[in-house]
Amino acid sequence: MKQYLDLFISFFKIGAFTLGGGYVMIPLIEKEVVDKRKWIDNNEFIEMLTLAQSAPGPIAINTAMFVGYKIKGIKGMIATVLGTVIPSFTIILFIAMFFMEFENSKTVERIFCGIRPAVVALIAVPVINMLKNNNFKVYTIIIASCSAVAVWLLSISPVVVIIAAGLCAVMYNTFISKQC
Repeated sequence: MKQYLDLFISFFKIGAFTLGGGYVMIPLIEKEVVDKRKWIDNNEFIEMLTLAQSAPGPIAINTAMFVGYKIKGIKGMIATVLGTVIPSFTIILFIAMFFMEFENSKTVERIFCGIRPAVVALIAVPVINMLKNNNFKVYTIIIASCSAVAVWLLSISPVVVIIAAGLCAVMYNTFISKQC
């Protein structure tokens, strides 16, 4: 019972004190489950993160599900998901109740403008960690950069880029990598 509570509290803290969405939670989840608690190792976390990004739904919830399931099965998964969701749900419910009072507040607008740079930095952390820990090849960085440019500058739909990348990966693994 104690480990379920530990799982819930760990993910509740992450959910309660993270602004900016799921990608911002990733470095905090990694620090908690890999570095601090040592529930899983870094390679397992990166594999879970890859699956969480591939699965439909929010990445933070998916990551919480995989971590909880890995540690304590279905009940662990429920504990981590509830821990992640309850703070956001409560905050959104509270904001919705009082939204009209804050809608045009300059103070609230300034707070969110101040938070934006920190959110960008927290999103960059997992990318940098994955690059450092997995000995990514130059072509991986080139593919990621080309994908970003295709979406950003050429206004190509991210769905098209993801499908094209998936097809290229299947072709590479089917035909090219077997010849090497």
